[in-house]
Amino acid sequence: MSLVRLQDVSVRFDNTQILREAFFRLEPGDRVGLIGKNGSGKTTMLQLILDRITPASGTVTVEPGTRIGYFSQFSELNGASTITDVLDGLFSGIKAVEAELASIDTAIAGDPAGAELDRLIARQAELFEDMDRLDGWDYPRRIAKVLTTLGFSQAHRVCAIDELSGGWRNRAALAKILLEDPEVLLLDEPTNFLDVAGVEWLEGWFRDFKGAAVIVSHDRKFLDAVVTRIIEVENFHLHEYPGNFGEYVVQKQFRLKSLEQQFVHESELLAFEAEGIADRREAAKAASRGLGNQLAKIKKSRTPRPVDQIVTEIYGGLHVKDVLCRVEGLGKSYGDKVLFNDLGFEIRRGNRIVVRGANGSGKSTLLKVLTGQEEADTGVVSWAKGPGFVSYNTMLEELDDADTVSHAVNALPDSLAFSATRKSVNRFLAMFQFSEADLKQKIGNLSGGQKARVAMAQCLLSGASVLLLDEPTNHLDLSSTQVMERALIHFPGAVVVVSHDRFFSEKIANQYLVFGADAALPGEIQVRAA
Repeated sequence: MSLVRLQDVSVRFDNTQILREAFFRLEPGDRVGLIGKNGSGKTTMLQLILDRITPASGTVTVEPGTRIGYFSQFSELNGASTITDVLDGLFSGIKAVEAELASIDTAIAGDPAGAELDRLIARQAELFEDMDRLDGWDYPRRIAKVLTTLGFSQAHRVCAIDELSGGWRNRAALAKILLEDPEVLLLDEPTNFLDVAGVEWLEGWFRDFKGAAVIVSHDRKFLDAVVTRIIEVENFHLHEYPGNFGEYVVQKQFRLKSLEQQFVHESELLAFEAEGIADRREAAKAASRGLGNQLAKIKKSRTPRPVDQIVTEIYGGLHVKDVLCRVEGLGKSYGDKVLFNDLGFEIRRGNRIVVRGANGSGKSTLLKVLTGQEEADTGVVSWAKGPGFVSYNTMLEELDDADTVSHAVNALPDSLAFSATRKSVNRFLAMFQFSEADLKQKIGNLSGGQKARVAMAQCLLSGASVLLLDEPTNHLDLSSTQVMERALIHFPGAVVVVSHDRFFSEKIANQYLVFGADAALPGEIQVRAA
């Protein structure tokens, strides 16, 4: 029995084709990873299942009575209630059973007559069975565990949802959906606002989840851990690949070869992705299916690839000093909460520093102190003279909706677009999926993912010696993330990045700055709060 069926579905918005002749089935227990470029139709697929949009042709069928839980990138949770109130309300049925049990206890304490006592005891036994069936004995602990794992402080738990930031509303919505335990889960980028511990907890939660799920995500390690097949939305069609993300990478390469497609950049990036999986011993997890042998057969030689050549051409004229920044005795607190104290390190040419730690530990604050957006309580940040730094998040926030993509990318004062050849710049932008038509688009007409690509291209072409990035993968699709990874690895300056994306971090980092670690490991700088 299929829970969800898409039969020959086509979708158009105005004059834009989104899906064409799409076929899809979701069976009980399926874990489907839905991937594709920004704007390819992934969220549209979820909206079709939710009956929020109507296809131009074809049919969408959901098995009657199926309970569906939907998590959106943009939280649909609001109101004056607290998240604790909302989650507590999910267990109203259990509370009704508890109330009846309490009334029975009171009645029994009144020493009723024999027949009435027998009736009360029989009813009490029925209610005990209901509590066992509903797993209702420890629901307050389940609520507390979800909130704690998702990083909710006591203040967040008693705060009206309307007063929460967008990120915290998203986490509240995720907490609600997970506790609802639906038969079908539709998750749109569920890991975006979670730290590493939260993502790992969610992976563990899925091991016990008995329902089916469709998951839109760019988190490759999460997809590897959770999904049983990949559906890629590409050229308006759905392409299915059995297995997890690592197996998709291999199968997609074979598909590209067999079709002899001319998407050189995509093929090269997939080869690099396969090498990353092999290097991290991900291939061993699927040894029984021969993934390791397949990877060995198709792995490219280590000679320079077109993608790498394009990146190195761009950065050929960028000259960078050895020591770019010194941090000495840095401290920052908010009230009684100490984020970091007596922190010292250098940012040097070639450093790719990934900042790790739990949500709220001070990672983003550290970046803001480095850029001068916030003042440190103690200590000094000394930047070397010269091109300095650029902040990806500031670039993203300051995009001008009236500007064109081409002007935004090329008009920065020290942009590499002025020193590199026009051909090199155009090839670089093409890797980021910017066509000639895209370059003429107004920023205001772009999606969130497309704006993220513009800001990333601005940073990479800015001419700065140090790139500062706070969760840069959150709104990039997989292919854009892959291009960014290659650019950062070849970047001749330094990179400081906050990221919860483990695959991304492991691929680019040569040094870690860790908040909350008990002891520093080789290649790590420990950040202490006291």
